[in-house]
Amino acid sequence: MKDLLEIIAKRLVDNPDAVIVTEKEGQKGSVYELQVDQADMGKVIGKQGKIAKSIRTVMRAAAIHNNKFISVDILPLS
Repeated sequence: MKDLLEIIAKRLVDNPDAVIVTEKEGQKGSVYELQVDQADMGKVIGKQGKIAKSIRTVMRAAAIHNNKFISVDILPLS
């Protein structure tokens, strides 16, 4: 799952080396934190959040296939 999110994000951004994906266990399932360069935030979020919503939909569909629940948080690199 982590690899899928990383592949999707790296294809969208101008600086793929700055993409970092971390997985944390939450109460209901896994929480994936996607960190990208500040300049690439708009490309990952998209107009009105459409790309971010699509990324979350793909990840949830893959998780359902594995009988898991996940969420994706998108953060700027700090």
